[in-house]
Amino acid sequence: MTDWDIKKLHILRTLNERGTVTATAEALLMTPSAVSQQLSNLSKQLGVQLLEAHGRRVRLTDAAHLVLRHAEAVFAQLERADAELSGYLQGEAGEVRVGAFSTAVPALVVPAVRALRASHPALEVRVREAEAAESYALLSAGDVDLALSLAAHAPTARDARFTRVTLLADPLDVALPVAHPLATTPGLRLADLADEPWIFGGSGPWSEITRTACEAAGFVPEQAHSAAGWTAILAMVEAGMGVALVPRMAAAERRTGVVTRVLSADQPRRHVIAAVRRGSEEGTAVARVLAALKNVQQN
Repeated sequence: MTDWDIKKLHILRTLNERGTVTATAEALLMTPSAVSQQLSNLSKQLGVQLLEAHGRRVRLTDAAHLVLRHAEAVFAQLERADAELSGYLQGEAGEVRVGAFSTAVPALVVPAVRALRASHPALEVRVREAEAAESYALLSAGDVDLALSLAAHAPTARDARFTRVTLLADPLDVALPVAHPLATTPGLRLADLADEPWIFGGSGPWSEITRTACEAAGFVPEQAHSAAGWTAILAMVEAGMGVALVPRMAAAERRTGVVTRVLSADQPRRHVIAAVRRGSEEGTAVARVLAALKNVQQN
């Protein structure tokens, strides 16, 4: 039987994720020469070539990708075993490390932690604020156990490393200055704001979300001002500098000079998901946290 070395397979998997031997070595706290030696040994053990030269770098061969497809099932089964053993040893106790984007922390994670403190006081949740790219890198590396992100910025459902769990569809409301002519108009639609100056980020997820929502309503938004943080965006709305789409999860950022209107039709939403390493969702502690996040009700 072929000698499948889990440690070496993990190195190969990390190289596939990080792209270079140097980045792999940094992620695993190894030297580049040690990474190369371990992968060379794995190639000999499996009897196939795993790497090939590609310019000044190396890339994985088709055989390496075949190996990784099977290795992902092994890693998932090990996660299940670890989760089951942890549940057996700790019962209702344990620790779950959560990586979450900024608006999800007060809107989802904090209420879930409060509920868990009441129902399962021996379960400890540690929170790390991180945007999607960082959260999934931490999740893959084993530095967090659960990552929260927008679905649009999560790995695809075909990614064998993770299990995705849909948490909610967060409605997007429109923020207007209190004196705006449409602030009290009944039946407000996004299309009614086609001629307004808009405030959203110059790039990144919120820019994509705003543009996509407006285009679905039949117009391209005129970007009058650019900002990424809700404090800055709502301050400019309050000053009458434009209008903006805001997620309902960002309700804590509301300002007295801003009217937030629920759109009566064509209301855009952003979908929020949780992801865990495949297999770990069967662990007691992770399952408790996922259930608590699902049970958080949005106002």
